[in-house]
Amino acid sequence: MITLGMLWLPILVSAVIVFIASNILWMVLPFWHHKDYSQLATGTSDALAANLKDTPSGQYMIPNMNWGKMTDEQKAAVQKGPGGLLLLRNPMQFSMGTALGGYFLFNIVVIAIIAYVGTFSLGVGAKYPQVFRVIASAGILGYSFHTVSDSIWYGRPWSSTIKFIIDGIIYGLLIGGTFGWLWPR
Repeated sequence: MITLGMLWLPILVSAVIVFIASNILWMVLPFWHHKDYSQLATGTSDALAANLKDTPSGQYMIPNMNWGKMTDEQKAAVQKGPGGLLLLRNPMQFSMGTALGGYFLFNIVVIAIIAYVGTFSLGVGAKYPQVFRVIASAGILGYSFHTVSDSIWYGRPWSSTIKFIIDGIIYGLLIGGTFGWLWPR
């Protein structure tokens, strides 16, 4: 029987590999994610930031309304204008080191859960293809589909979501390969 403690090495090695791969996809390859975020019209960004200067950090729907208490006419009027989801960090303090550290810990947690799934379906000495298939499948599920609901509900561009799905497939395959290589014999 495989325990989670027996999988600490593939968990950590996979976390490092996914961390490196994601940094390559996001920082090194300029054609991949750099165009996921469109620019607002000239002057709009500064005016919007000025209007939001006293708004605390958080997640907001624009426009802010209670759909259940609106008349059909009000709903129709709102649907003619822009709307969206605003994620706001105010003040815009950001530490790349803190964010990267948090992302690395996130990877360890996700990969530990993937490993946990593997403990139920794989035994000591499982062959590489079997380990790869189970762990890569769980890895793809763990990393690929988190933005699909944003495209469905909030209008995130599907081109961006498809890139996240492809990223997740890459990460899942890397995790499956790492676990196949380091699986207890």
